[in-house]
Amino acid sequence: MPSTQVPSPGLPIIQAFFDEPTNTISYLVADPATRQAAVIDPVLDYDHRSGTVDVGSVDAILAAAAAEGFTIVWALETHAHADHLSGAPYIKAKTGAAIGIGEHIKDVQKIFRPLFNLAELRTDGSDFDRLFADGERFPLGELEFEVMHTPGHTPADIVYRIGDAAFVGDTLFMPDYGTARADFPGGDARTLYRSIRRLLSLPGETRLFLCHDYKAPGRDHYAWETTVAEQRAANVHVGAEAGEDEFVAMREARDATLAAPTLLLPSIQVNIRAGRFPEAESNGVHYLRVPVTAKPGAELALT
Repeated sequence: MPSTQVPSPGLPIIQAFFDEPTNTISYLVADPATRQAAVIDPVLDYDHRSGTVDVGSVDAILAAAAAEGFTIVWALETHAHADHLSGAPYIKAKTGAAIGIGEHIKDVQKIFRPLFNLAELRTDGSDFDRLFADGERFPLGELEFEVMHTPGHTPADIVYRIGDAAFVGDTLFMPDYGTARADFPGGDARTLYRSIRRLLSLPGETRLFLCHDYKAPGRDHYAWETTVAEQRAANVHVGAEAGEDEFVAMREARDATLAAPTLLLPSIQVNIRAGRFPEAESNGVHYLRVPVTAKPGAELALT
């Protein structure tokens, strides 16, 4: 079920939508004056076992927008997600909204094009309608988004700031859970630490809206809103006086124990194309690729 933030004058209306299968939170953000709205990190329902897609999660956001009289003009991605497929193309098809992401998606496309042998993939970001640079501002009705480039989890992560709110993607989790992994291709723990420190230099009262929650040990409910002050004081990875070298050692050791996300391979192929699937083949079916490699000693199995 979505949750709604009732704004003070001059601040956005914010509704959160939690997708439990992927532990992802999408947001509907609107200007109260003009009723223009943006959707941040929308989720496409994808069943990996059957290879089927559905749009229930995105339709719930569209229905909420319609009920409030919002006009959706943006579908915004904080980065190319590795744990869910984007619902942005469906939002664009239904509303005409422009799809935006950070300009360093071009770096991510260049990393993954050879890994999947995607000869047809453009690496100039042109699958997206808008590429945002660090410090760039763009309107939402009478309000304004400001972009912060926060690489580390991936080279292309960005934060969207509007009013007293910041939508931070995967860079930070709730204080009792910590920070994002940095072991995907192009990720870097030291870069992540510096991005987090930049984020935590914002005013303490800045509200941070997260893209994921997994219930930290001892917590029996999902949560996705915190503040800069709370993160500075209590984040288990970077709060208080945690130093850069200490963080890097912790993050790299922890990442070495983590399994790949269940939807990593389909998500990356789709999301670096702005949520589009590869073109259908001659039989009318869309196909995704699964790169197969052999562990040491098992090479003959691939001959």
